[in-house]
Amino acid sequence: MEAVQDAGVVVTGAGGGIGAALARRFAAEGARVVVNDLDASRAEAVAAEIGATAVPGDASGIVDAAREALGGGIDIWCANAGVAFEDGGTDLDERTWATSWDVNVMAHVRAAQALLPDWLERGTGRFVSTVSAAGLLTMVGAPSYSVTKHGALAFAEWLSLTYRHRGVKVHAICPQGVRTAMLEATGAAGDLVLRPTAIEPDDVADALFKGIAEDRFLILPHPEVADYYRARADQPDRWLAGMNHIQRKWEANR
Repeated sequence: MEAVQDAGVVVTGAGGGIGAALARRFAAEGARVVVNDLDASRAEAVAAEIGATAVPGDASGIVDAAREALGGGIDIWCANAGVAFEDGGTDLDERTWATSWDVNVMAHVRAAQALLPDWLERGTGRFVSTVSAAGLLTMVGAPSYSVTKHGALAFAEWLSLTYRHRGVKVHAICPQGVRTAMLEATGAAGDLVLRPTAIEPDDVADALFKGIAEDRFLILPHPEVADYYRARADQPDRWLAGMNHIQRKWEANR
């Protein structure tokens, strides 16, 4: 793919799951890849596997180190690192809310702040945000995840509408269940809502590359999410009643 060949690509949270799948796919397409993860050993293992460079650490603060590792500019930034908690309800503590907000939203904001000056000067750049179908819809039992993923989607939309005429392309990936460690952490709610239609991380990478080729903002690895999103907008009370039915099933099985 011409848009990826020899591009300098950074994938955060790439020690496993969706991030590792994205890193592998970019490397296979001829990109020069930086693999980031908080867990240095996981980042280094994926980087060694695909001939990339590991830059471990907090995704919010690695832009300069990633540029140096790539020997120049960053062409594509994949804001993939994220956190999810089996939250429960409104009794969720503020530390968990703060962590969710910082990782799922503010890390994207900080990366964009560091990347945009160079991208706008060059007139090119690509920001890929791993959001979630929860950012378009919501997720039972996971208030902090749902709210912050809505925030991540809103920020990606804002980036796109603000800078697309200046050469910055933005993609928001919004899958439902993906067979990763994060899915395992969703507990009973994930078992009820996500696991039955869960896909592999490689399927998410395939969907992204198809979206890049078609120059689409919204990437839906589960195509049925478009119908759910449409129903949510067209008939919000009916949609909320349906989600409440799922909520009651979850409560009965906890």
